[in-house]
Amino acid sequence: MESRTGGPQRSDAQRNRERILEVALVELSRSPDVPLITIAKKAGVGQGTLYRNFPNREALILEVYRHEVQQLTDSAAELLRTTEPDQALRTWMDRLARFIMAKTGLADALRQAAGATGGPESSGYSLVVGSIESLLNANHEAGTIRPGVTADDFLLAIAGIWQIDIRGDWHTKTTRLLDLVMDGLRAGAPGRH
Repeated sequence: MESRTGGPQRSDAQRNRERILEVALVELSRSPDVPLITIAKKAGVGQGTLYRNFPNREALILEVYRHEVQQLTDSAAELLRTTEPDQALRTWMDRLARFIMAKTGLADALRQAAGATGGPESSGYSLVVGSIESLLNANHEAGTIRPGVTADDFLLAIAGIWQIDIRGDWHTKTTRLLDLVMDGLRAGAPGRH
């Protein structure tokens, strides 16, 4: 990560930035109007540190979203390097569910920020679809899911996630839904015995 002056960011500055993003995700998901000073205090940094990293509310909100998308999409490639394709897909589906639940909580703040800046939605969506495609392709090659499943099919199959109330026991409900989807993807897979 580079600093605003163009050079590499010190490790303590990078930790501060990461902590601000973590706290901002939680706090903005709870309330889109949370004061930035509250985020700074909970992150254990001064207001100046927050504003050095994020000059305004919109910049912080959009960076929280970008950061979450990047972590989600980076994790797909990492999972494919370290686990079997079907396990990588199922683990990534849990991460996607957490991302969706966080984004649902962050939706009001994102709408406010997008109104001011034009928004991050399309680039984030294309990155997520790219990750889905790479996970599905790896599974098709391994014969661990039914042939011909597309990213559109996958998104339609998991669409029920958007109906789950984030204020309830969303984790149990998403796990059950995603297990059912994964069972459906595996049914008819050429590599299954």
